[in-house]
Amino acid sequence: MASVLIPLAQGCEELEAVTIIDLLRRAGFQVITAGLNAEPIKASRGTMLIADEIIDNVLQHSFDMIVLPGGLPGADNLNENQHIHSLLKDMNAQGKWIAAICAAPKVLASAGFLEGKRATSFPGSLENYSIPGMVYSTEDVVVDGNIVTSRGPGTAMDFALKLIELLAGSDTRKAVEKPLQRSSSIS
Repeated sequence: MASVLIPLAQGCEELEAVTIIDLLRRAGFQVITAGLNAEPIKASRGTMLIADEIIDNVLQHSFDMIVLPGGLPGADNLNENQHIHSLLKDMNAQGKWIAAICAAPKVLASAGFLEGKRATSFPGSLENYSIPGMVYSTEDVVVDGNIVTSRGPGTAMDFALKLIELLAGSDTRKAVEKPLQRSSSIS
């Protein structure tokens, strides 16, 4: 069973966070949410979220993927956290999956992971970064190597389904997607 870490910061985008958590759990993955501290997380629209753990308690665990929800100031709070950067560097060195949606690709840009990559984000989120060789895409979900990026709340379901496909294959993605009663994007 795949193991996924989803850090939750104050001001995260709740639609993205909850959609990703929900769909990855429907796929049967072990999903651990981790707050940056022990406080409940007040998301960008005021929804209160309670993380499973605090980030300090999961630093020694091994995960197959880390997924960063966006939203502001959530993405900025993730970007300012050294534990997040340390986890990202360790996972990247191991070739593990690193995913970010909305404004959160800025954390990947700060860590240097978008250099020479194709990536997307919420429009304007990466404009303050000089990223050598990065090709910006307006696709909903972009996979380049072990880096997966997506545009925003409206793409959260497609993003989560792509993450399922990457970790467990298209059959698992289809099994999760079918009961959602939406038009399948896979033929």
